[in-house]
Amino acid sequence: MKYEKKDFSRLMGMAGFSDKALDIHFALYEGYVKNTNKNMELLRTLDKESSEYAEVKRRLGWELNGAVLHELYFENLGGDGRFDKGGMVCRAMDRIFGSFEEWKEDFVATGKMRGIGWVVTYQDTQTGNLINSWINEHDAGHPAGFNPLLVMDVFEHAFVSDYGKDKGSYIDAFMKNIDWGAVEKRLK
Repeated sequence: MKYEKKDFSRLMGMAGFSDKALDIHFALYEGYVKNTNKNMELLRTLDKESSEYAEVKRRLGWELNGAVLHELYFENLGGDGRFDKGGMVCRAMDRIFGSFEEWKEDFVATGKMRGIGWVVTYQDTQTGNLINSWINEHDAGHPAGFNPLLVMDVFEHAFVSDYGKDKGSYIDAFMKNIDWGAVEKRLK
């Protein structure tokens, strides 16, 4: 199996994101894809009882999740940020958070927390409930069985070249560029 890199060049020229920052981000994503493939190939050659196999297997989770989270992030960008107040995501937000505005307040506050990582609005596939989660590392902290709906990268590489330490302005730009249609399609 080979993991295929996706093309997100359609995001070039997006307001609030410089082409330079996007180029850097795309190159980082390509590295995760490359290392995912490298690790999968290496696993085929190693003795499954060896410590090398164990270490490569553990590293694969980091690389693969890094690729997938970036794909989800890029896929939910490129929109006009207009939220469909009649959609299923809105109904779920109203039910769980009280309103879109209350969901947004929680999502943005989660993104502004000290630290680096990911902010993900997840759907519990058992109950349909939504939760905004902070993920420190690609391969740890994901709620088991939950479905990612909206993914925001808050590692420094996502915002420092355009916004310096002003993570809040980056989050504002992110919110203005959400493709809510992509988010709506992820809801189960």
